[in-house]
Amino acid sequence: MEFNSTQAIYLQIADHLCDRIQLGQLAPEEKVPSVRELAVTLEVNPNTVMRSYEHLQQQEVIYTKRGMGYFVGPDAVKKITAMRREQFLQEELPAFFRRMYLLGIELDELKGRFEKFRQKQPKH
Repeated sequence: MEFNSTQAIYLQIADHLCDRIQLGQLAPEEKVPSVRELAVTLEVNPNTVMRSYEHLQQQEVIYTKRGMGYFVGPDAVKKITAMRREQFLQEELPAFFRRMYLLGIELDELKGRFEKFRQKQPKH
């Protein structure tokens, strides 16, 4: 995983885990990698991974079983999708619309391109 400088590393790790959950690579009730294991894999400090896990726990995406570690929450996919959808609509879409406006791109043009994009995506 390559980190960027525009967002805190712990949030990038949380996003990475959310991606894996949404893609079905980590299923509801499945154990997530231990803090140490993920820290070694990503080559980051375990405290950074712990901060990511605490953040995801606050969002009710993961939960802890005492003595056993962290697990994906039963409604994790639904919660992640709702969070990301709201973030997209509130933060990213207005900037996207502004860019479209400045470039003179109409919605009709985007609709056709979006349909082509959807057809190429794997079903899940």
